[in-house]
Order: sequence, then C-alpha cells, then structure tokens
Amino acid sequence: MRRQRGGSATVSAAGPVADALTLEGVSREYRRGTVALHPVDLTVPRGRLLAVMGPSGSGKSTLLQCAAGLDRPTAGTVRIGGTELASLKETALTRLRRERIGFVFQAHNLVPSLSVAENVALPLLLGGAPPDGRAARALAAVGLGERGEDRPAELSGGQAQRVAIARALVTEPDIVFADEPTGALDPATAQDVLALLRQAVDRDGHTVVMVTHDPVAAAWADQALFLARGRTVGWLDRPGADEVRRVMRDLGRDAGEGTQLAVREEGWGA
Repeated sequence: MRRQRGGSATVSAAGPVADALTLEGVSREYRRGTVALHPVDLTVPRGRLLAVMGPSGSGKSTLLQCAAGLDRPTAGTVRIGGTELASLKETALTRLRRERIGFVFQAHNLVPSLSVAENVALPLLLGGAPPDGRAARALAAVGLGERGEDRPAELSGGQAQRVAIARALVTEPDIVFADEPTGALDPATAQDVLALLRQAVDRDGHTVVMVTHDPVAAAWADQALFLARGRTVGWLDRPGADEVRRVMRDLGRDAGEGTQLAVREEGWGA
C-alpha cells in the first residue's frame, strides 16, 4: 500500500513485515533559519529499493544523512529497524551505523593500505567480530572472490564499487544507504553495479535507499521519491527512465513550495 498526505511521502507494506526505516516529521534547519528539509514522513519496508531524486539543493542528501544517523534532525523521529536514533548516545549510534547500516558512496572510500578482503571485513573487525568467512562470501557474491589479496589501486572503478557493496552488506545490515553509487562509473559498469544492488534486494532481502540524479539508475528501484526545495513533492512506483526524466524536467521548470507532481501510483508489489 502506498499513500501521501500534505507533501509527505509514506511507503508501507501490508502484513507483519518489519520496517527497515521510518521517518516521522523529520526536518533539518541550519543556522540563520535556512531550512534544508521540511517535515518528512517516510516508511520503507524491508526488501525494497527506494530511489531518492531531486534537483541540486532539493534536500535529498540531507534526507539521507538524517536517515542514516550521520546528522541529527532538528525535529522528528528516525527509526532504523525499530530503534529510535535520538535515544542513542554517540557511542551507541556509532555502533549502530557500523553494525546495522551499510554505506556505499560515489568515491568508494576504500582504505588503500588494506587488501580487498580486509576492506570488506573492516566493519566486522572494528566491531570486534571475527570475519568467519563472511568477507570471502561477500566478495564472492559480487563476483570478486579471487581478488581478496589485491589492493584497491589494482581494481577498476567498477570493481572498487563492487568491493564497497560487499563491505556494505557484510554485516547483514537493516538497511544500505547508497549515495550516487554510479556517479563516477561509465554506463555499462553502472548497469553492473545497479544489478548487484537489485540482486541484494531481490535475492537476499536487503533494503536499499539510493540517492541518485540518474533516471536510468532510478529505473532499477521499486519506487522513486522526488524532492524539491526540501519538500517531498511526488513519487513513482516501478519507475521507468522516461517517466523519471519527465518528472525531473517538471521539477526543474516549476517545482517549489506547495508543488505536487502528477505521477502514477501502483503500490509495492502491485
């Protein structure tokens, strides 16, 4: 089931499936009254891929940072797998990010002095857990099982992003946040990376929230959520690249306060 009220988007699933991410009235205001994000209500069930899109300055990166516990919202509630982030002290929040959230960034953020396998195992080692073969299995899942002893400098950009995906998934997190994961890749390599994220959702039941500017990338998602000037303004279920381009074109032309886009709704799994 999918619904929207008053400029806030909500995605929910019928039945007993636990939600991976819940935002209730989340907003972010900076000094001198600059509002980066107006109140957002958003619930993402487990096992879904959500694309977050919008023009530059729309608030999509702020939304990701608040949802991932990288930034504290000015108001509202964020829950990861039922845990309210505001209730956690900094040490506990750091542990939650390390053990229950995966991150994939445009720049890979691999440690050059570590081997590929060590990079993947890093979240486990930082948490004091032995890899127990999990790093090797994660590398095999992204097609790099034979590259564990290599250094990041020996990899192509696409291979490095595969390693980043393996690292994000190695702890079996509640949710993976991907910030422009294909932004630095050529189209063919980007398709391979997106296929891996889609596979992680469909085959392994992971949940992915992906910030992207690319309509082709958004077409891999179950749903695309659109923001403009810090407000949620519409969504597409099972988005197609051409539909996404149309919405982004409309946003660039006239989106602003009070704008609600006319986009179709089908609902999860419809």
